[in-house]
Amino acid sequence: MAPIPGSGLAKGLAVTLRTMTRKTVTEQYPDTQPDLPPRTRGVIGLFEENCTVCMLCARECPDWCIYIDSHKETVPPAAPGGRERSRNVLDRFAIDFSLCMYCGICIEVCPFDALFWSPEFEYAETDIRELTHERDKLREWMWTVPAPPALDPGAEEPKELAAARKTAEKLAATQQADQPQPGEGNT
Repeated sequence: MAPIPGSGLAKGLAVTLRTMTRKTVTEQYPDTQPDLPPRTRGVIGLFEENCTVCMLCARECPDWCIYIDSHKETVPPAAPGGRERSRNVLDRFAIDFSLCMYCGICIEVCPFDALFWSPEFEYAETDIRELTHERDKLREWMWTVPAPPALDPGAEEPKELAAARKTAEKLAATQQADQPQPGEGNT
């Protein structure tokens, strides 16, 4: 049996008529901001005070889009007779977001919690060269990073905290034992 001529057109018009009466689901983006879930991955924020210039983030980045420059600075000894120490000082920290694939490896490997996901996603530029954001811009995004979720009250205490608490309790107990008790003075 041969198809009736124009049946495809009639089916297409039927779909159009059916969907014309439904409410649209399109959000008018610039006018209406989307409701993003908490902890959304937008851009990477830098907490510069925690950065020790260990270069782990730049080494582990699969796109090589993190640029770090630093210099060594000599720190005087903490106590008289001690030796001078040197430390790295951050000169430049930049991320090229035209290369970044937002995998988050840099955030995961940072041992000092210097990098965080920010929910900001509106950072379009007209020139691709302006997508390399320096540490000033990355620092600005740090203030949009939400606080970490609260700990589960039913969870076990981390082993490190338990060990630190035991050590502190032992230290406090030995200090109390060393102090003279009231009424035990010299007579």
